[in-house]
Amino acid sequence: MGVTEIRVHGVADKGPEVILDRPAVVRVAGDDDAGFFRPRPGFGDPAEADGATLEAYRWSGLTGGTATRTFSLVLLLPFMLSNIVIWMLPVIGGRSGTAGRAVCRLLAASLTAMYVLSTAGVSLDLIAWQCASYPRCLEDRRELSWLGGVTPGLRLAILAILPILAIALIWRLGARTWQLPEDSAATPQGVGADRLDTPAFWDNRALLRRLRSVHVAVALGTLDATLLLPLASHDATLTGYVLLGFDVALLVGTAVLLCRPAIERHGGPGTGRSPTQAVRRLAVVLTVLTVAYASAPRPPWVATGTLPWYDVLVAGLFAAQLVLLLALGMLVLTRHRRTGRTFVACLGAPVLASVAIGLAVAFSSGVTYAVAEYLDRGSSPTPARPLPPGAPPLSPPVAYRWAALGFSVAIVVVWVVTVVGARIRRARHRRQAEELVRRDFPEASRVPPERVQAVRDAIVRAQVADRLGPLAPIAYAVLALLTLGAAGLSILHQGPGALALRLGGQTLARPVIFVTDLGGALTGVFALVLAAAGLFAYRSTGVRSVGVLWDLATFWPRGAHPLAPPCYAERAVPELTRRIGQLVASGEQVVLSGQSHGSVLAVATVLQLPTTCQRQIALLTYASPLGNLYRRFFPAYVNDSMLNEVGELLDWRWINLWRYTDPVGGWIFTGDPSARPGHPSAEFSGQAAEVDRRVRDPAGLTVAPTDTVPPPVRGHHFTSDEDFHSAVRELTRRLEEGEPPPVRR
Repeated sequence: MGVTEIRVHGVADKGPEVILDRPAVVRVAGDDDAGFFRPRPGFGDPAEADGATLEAYRWSGLTGGTATRTFSLVLLLPFMLSNIVIWMLPVIGGRSGTAGRAVCRLLAASLTAMYVLSTAGVSLDLIAWQCASYPRCLEDRRELSWLGGVTPGLRLAILAILPILAIALIWRLGARTWQLPEDSAATPQGVGADRLDTPAFWDNRALLRRLRSVHVAVALGTLDATLLLPLASHDATLTGYVLLGFDVALLVGTAVLLCRPAIERHGGPGTGRSPTQAVRRLAVVLTVLTVAYASAPRPPWVATGTLPWYDVLVAGLFAAQLVLLLALGMLVLTRHRRTGRTFVACLGAPVLASVAIGLAVAFSSGVTYAVAEYLDRGSSPTPARPLPPGAPPLSPPVAYRWAALGFSVAIVVVWVVTVVGARIRRARHRRQAEELVRRDFPEASRVPPERVQAVRDAIVRAQVADRLGPLAPIAYAVLALLTLGAAGLSILHQGPGALALRLGGQTLARPVIFVTDLGGALTGVFALVLAAAGLFAYRSTGVRSVGVLWDLATFWPRGAHPLAPPCYAERAVPELTRRIGQLVASGEQVVLSGQSHGSVLAVATVLQLPTTCQRQIALLTYASPLGNLYRRFFPAYVNDSMLNEVGELLDWRWINLWRYTDPVGGWIFTGDPSARPGHPSAEFSGQAAEVDRRVRDPAGLTVAPTDTVPPPVRGHHFTSDEDFHSAVRELTRRLEEGEPPPVRR
């Protein structure tokens, strides 16, 4: 039997030519988004020296490739992060798992509501209500001047079209899927109680349809509440109160649907008629009735101040997010005490949820304050800066000022904690790293000390995340909770500047106002930088690292937020499975080699393969994050039991290459705990202990006789060097001889 080596790249690949180390390649399967490539005949040997036929699987087109696609990923970043939270829960089944998934889905729905509130705040509050009531705001602006002669209710009805279009935009952006029709299971299964080896794990169409229907209902219900609260309180009529009551019932119903385990039930295409579709249709009908009610004729009505009840909605949303974050933290910490898992691993879910909320706040407050600055011509009022005569008193919600202040302070504090923590332990870390260098390189005493220090510092930088411990995430989580609490209570008092003025007069108010303004400006700049990065990431090598986040985050299916970017693994894993099946059926054996995040795809593929294919495959992973990242932060799906199962399915034809200088990859089963503290501590013996092979990096400290410079420190970047080829040769021999690896004693 012949042997084919399929190389699966990691994030930010540089093309199949680099993956295969051949000047020209040709696609033999797949399409422009994802495909399999081999060396073009006549342009290099199609096989390596070990005899294996080369083949590369390139999947990076599923996560980027065009400006529009990459830019859309940036817009969906908060939704994407909130979707990962549900996969970080430390438990799947039982009451704790059900409650945890319910809280995660409610948090995801709150981000959809925040998105709608921010667009409604611009169109309904700032433009339709505040700006249209002041001639100075409308003068010399053709796009807005026509609003001056329109009644407030009709203005709200007309400009409600902008939030509706925003809802349609994210609905379209989040509707894409990479799943091929050939990969659709006959009965799609729900996400949450499944394992990675479940045949239909990557086919969650039924759950996704239900979540999309519920989130559309949440978005429309939030818009209806923004319209109905000021109208019903002004009109004081039965019609307005009835519509408002129906809207409250709608939002409560969506929350109940998100908490019910039935939303994850298994079901095929014929099970589409469900309460989730009914609530979506009800939301559409209620929105039509609400817009019609807002358009109805009314007696003369003068709009003053801010849009009534809008501040209450924004502050209430922040308060609800605070409660949900606290509930999520209690759930994971309770599980931490029961299972004994590391505190940082359990804290990952609430910390990432707070990061998602912080990014959503950055987008919302940045857009809101940018529009307000444009409309009021730069005369934003504060207690320290009264309005000039005749200026329109445009005022975004006070909660945004608290949120902007709090999250800006949180980022600064986390940065300080990280820097200070690294500096405090720097001397000890350097001593440990230098011991490693001198242990690996006996010639260290004969080379210039600068060379030894360079390698030592590379090891220290690679291990900085492990050595900092939980200080940075704990600091951020605490400040995020305080920020959401202050923002939620902002309806009871004025903003941070007004509160500082009452407590300490102008002496305290001026610096607080300055920091708050700076925080608002920084959040706006941050939103613009993210948007620009997404726009140019697909073409700029310097910004391409932004795409790393998308590749890592969109590995998991959409189990919490349906408007997150589509999961590329829902195509990549079935496609790899199909290709390996084709090769095995044609008489080939396969060495599946995964680099970095490609190793995660490779392991997921092994779990999906039929038994006949698993007997004809060997696995090579290198720079793999399975052990030190995935096992730590996704313990319910990547754990010791799952990794042992992969080894047993392959009869332990598995080699993992890792380096001390790699900040992402590491050992999977065994390692040197004294050199990499904080990694999962598990006792493995026998064949599992033979999987990990540490690679010395750099290859040497001195200049080789055939070179002009010392070998570079490669860190996370693996190339087809002798260590790599040696591992492929060993796996090829095991496949041909059909034997497990020898066990060293």
